[in-house]
Parts: sequence; C-alpha cells; structure tokens
Amino acid sequence: MGEVKSAWISWILDLFSHLNIRDSFSGMRGLSNYQLSCCVNTLLQSFSATWEIGDLLDKWETAGVRADSRNVPLQLKRVLKAMRSDLSQPAPHLDFLRSLDSNCFRLYTQHDADEVFLAILNFMQLQMDDKPLALQIQNLYKISVETYVQCLECSSVQTLTSYMLSLPLHIKEDHDSLEDCMTSFFQYQELRGINCCFCATCEKKTPSKQAVKLLSLPPILCVHLKRFRNYGGRTQKLDCRVTFPETFDFSETLKEAFSSDFAQNDCKYTLHAVVVHSGSATFGHYTAYVRHRGNQRWYYADDSHVEPASWEQVQSTYGGHGRFTAYMLMYRRDSKEDGQQPELSG
Repeated sequence: MGEVKSAWISWILDLFSHLNIRDSFSGMRGLSNYQLSCCVNTLLQSFSATWEIGDLLDKWETAGVRADSRNVPLQLKRVLKAMRSDLSQPAPHLDFLRSLDSNCFRLYTQHDADEVFLAILNFMQLQMDDKPLALQIQNLYKISVETYVQCLECSSVQTLTSYMLSLPLHIKEDHDSLEDCMTSFFQYQELRGINCCFCATCEKKTPSKQAVKLLSLPPILCVHLKRFRNYGGRTQKLDCRVTFPETFDFSETLKEAFSSDFAQNDCKYTLHAVVVHSGSATFGHYTAYVRHRGNQRWYYADDSHVEPASWEQVQSTYGGHGRFTAYMLMYRRDSKEDGQQPELSG
C-alpha cells in the first residue's frame, strides 16, 4: 500500500512539474527562451524583483500613448504586470523582445547583460512621455560621483560631477571580494605618459593623480563585475572567485570613497538579485537568483524554470571552481522608513 501511495505522489508531482504549477507555489513566473533570449529573461526577473520599477510604471498613464510596438517602456510595463499574475504559465514577453529588436537589440543574438540593462534604462528616458516619472525610474539607479584630478607638478585640482547607472568593477585574476573591487575603484590612480591630463594652471599636459568619489548612493545599487577581457583581439571570460555579502554597509567599509559633500545617512544595502553567466565569452547562458518581494526568500530562475533556492546556492556563483559566475549584483538600500526588512539566510 505504501509503494502505491508513493507512486501516486510521484505521479502527481511529475504532473505538476510538466504543467509548471510548481512555479506558482513560488509566487514567481518563468519566461520562455526564444532562441538566445536568456539575457533579457534574466534582466526581466531582476526588474521584477526590483519592485520599485513596476510600481512606478503602474503610475504611468498610458491610455493616450500610441500603441507602438517599438516602445520599450510600454512593453516592459505590460510584461512586468503579467509576471505578477497567472503564475501557472510562463509570462508572455515576446512583444517586449520585439520592441528591443526594433531598437537594434536583435532577437536570436547573444547580448551582454550590462549593455542591455543600461539600454533599457535609456529607452525609459527617450520613449516615456511622462518625463518626471521617467526621471524617477532613472534616479532609482543613479550613482552621483565627483572625479578629482590633481596635477602632480603644481598640485592644482580639477573636479567633474557626473553619474553612473551601474558601478563597473574590474576584477583581478585571482581571489577577490566585492569590497576589494570597490576599494580599487575608488582609490587614487596616477596618470603618466600618454595618460597625462591637461592642467589649466600649468597650461600643458602634466602627470596627475585621479580618483572617483561618491556624492550620493541610489536606492538600487547595480554592480557590474567586469569578467570579460580582451586579449590580443579575443574576448575571454575571467572565472576567478569574487565573494560578495548578502548585506553591505558603505559607511563601515568604504569611508574613503565618500566625497566631502556626501551627506547621506542610509548606506546599508541588501542583495535582492544576481545576474549569473555560465559558459564562455563567446557561448554562454544567463540565469538569475532573485529575492521574492512577499516572503523575502531566494529563488532561482532559468528561463521558464523557477525553483526555491538558498543563500548557499547564491554563494555558489562566486566563481573560482567553474564557469557559473555572478555577473551583475542588485542591492537595495535599507530604508529606516520601510518596515519590511528581508529575512537573511545564515
């Protein structure tokens, strides 16, 4: 009798798996792979986990917007809404893929996740008619920085204020940590030879030292681990180990990165999405680990397949032992006004 019961349970679970019902239990929705769409699928999962974007797009009054298949933010609004409903089936997102295709990110072609991510944010600014709302979306990721250039001959200083939407971190070809990568990014570097900068005081190019300092940190901090390098005209992937924490506090670990004008109090961040790349630089596959908005637990999304995951599984993307490596990290700033704090794994 026990064997019959066990066989019956196995049959039911197998049926649920084929129907993709297991994903509905997770509260997340998978995305079908339309021949090399895994890069976009993964970014959509990270955008869905960054619920602030969906909430802002829901405020966009699109009744008067022309039904343009080329409009990327319009199609993004629709697919993010679809990803929150009808959890038993993969979300329909072919129209979103086609909108990217008509904006020069071709279907059936491999793309770099960071390039597509930045392009989607740029399309928000270009194609949304509600410009204040588009600016709010951009401000979710806006990292304001000040670049200092000091002449090593006369000690005069020039500064330039700018912003980034992701933090591009170079990694070494051995063991690294996120803190090490950030420390390297914000420390002073000497510029000599062909890299000399023009000094207005000396009226010539002179040796100098340069550093980037933070003016403000965004609600969502996107970190890009630059794992692809060009060697002799060939692009290769660095699979070396880069560790990263589930929570990160700038005020404790990177005080030297702050500009003297930095006046922000909330500098604690919690990881909520990891874009993962497996394979080589020329032939690879993207997946994602994302934290659910409701239960704050981790899930693994591989195209249409979604399953519960653990922090230990997220840590398996550090690299160093294979080609399954974290490529982009999404951290959310912990707000003291936000009563919903994530449950952290051990």
